[in-house]
Amino acid sequence: MPRPIPAEWMARALELARRGLYTTDPNPRVGCVLVKKGRVVSEGWHERAGEPHAEVHALRAAGEAARGATAYVTLEPCSHHGRTGPCAVALIEAGVKKVVVAMADPNPRVAGNGIAMLREAGIEVEVGLLEQEARAINPGFIQRMTQGRPFVRLKMAMSLDGRTAMRSGESQWITGPHARGEVQRLRARSSAVMTGVESVIFDNSRLTVRADQLGLANAEAVAERQPLRVVVDTRLRLPLAAACLREPGRTLVATVSGCDADKRRGLEAAGAEVLALPPWEDGRVDLAALLRHLAAHEQANEVLLETGATLAGAMLDAALVDEMQLFVAPTLLGGEARPLFALPGLERMAQQRPLEILDIRAIGRDWRITARPEPALATR
Repeated sequence: MPRPIPAEWMARALELARRGLYTTDPNPRVGCVLVKKGRVVSEGWHERAGEPHAEVHALRAAGEAARGATAYVTLEPCSHHGRTGPCAVALIEAGVKKVVVAMADPNPRVAGNGIAMLREAGIEVEVGLLEQEARAINPGFIQRMTQGRPFVRLKMAMSLDGRTAMRSGESQWITGPHARGEVQRLRARSSAVMTGVESVIFDNSRLTVRADQLGLANAEAVAERQPLRVVVDTRLRLPLAAACLREPGRTLVATVSGCDADKRRGLEAAGAEVLALPPWEDGRVDLAALLRHLAAHEQANEVLLETGATLAGAMLDAALVDEMQLFVAPTLLGGEARPLFALPGLERMAQQRPLEILDIRAIGRDWRITARPEPALATR
């Protein structure tokens, strides 16, 4: 049997990192494999924020066998004291001889310091093995650290003729249970679920992660962490009896400064947190400022945008959508139904908004299209 190659060990570390997909927020998902004399000594992954990191789990499992081993880590070992100690120090003290790192840590508090610390201790360090695969596991953490805003994933369900709701606003349900389960998993991996007040008024969605729909072995544990609910509401029209205000977790209502003081007090008494931002030039909530706030003050890595045509169009128009998850049902709603996006001003073919299709696959009876706006949009 041929001996495993380094890429295979790193691929295993990446597989381990994915186990933390729903539980490490706001920390990155990280995996580690210790290899000695051509065989795996131990494995570990970051399981939950505030608990030991991947390297520590692997080192504890290895014990004395870690001395002289090679560590394959999906993200640069940390070099600072947070809720846990520096992983670079732990690797040095354990006596590993080499560390292979998939990608450097974009966190300014680390940013090469962990690698430098290892090298200064005489440990050989290689960086870049399966880097793109490692980056794909933590798009939100990377973007928050490098751009100061979360990664925004837009989820929309539509009919085959591109409609999201009937003219009355009725929209439940367009897609089937398999697609809805997939949406629950998208919520579970997100730091926040963001919507517009119109969507709440029409659907009265709870915007929560529901264990019975996740389809995961650890569903109950995953559902313990509810993402922050964010409602964009310029004129504070959110009903005080809205279901999202009665659910576990927090609901943040984003509005504009100078909003109605009585409505604000009413919402806060009903359990909402109200964030008043200086308005954008059209008088509405400044969406870019809202995302910056979520990154800086809520440590939001990934935001799932579940909303209607108006807010979806505004986010797309402002180049604030990084990825689109479009669920297409094999049904027709007709020309009077509501469209997918409100994008006023598009009158010529030269103004169309091109997308890059990343993936298309069947989800039960429906189809999921994963796409992203082409890079040119971000510079407009």
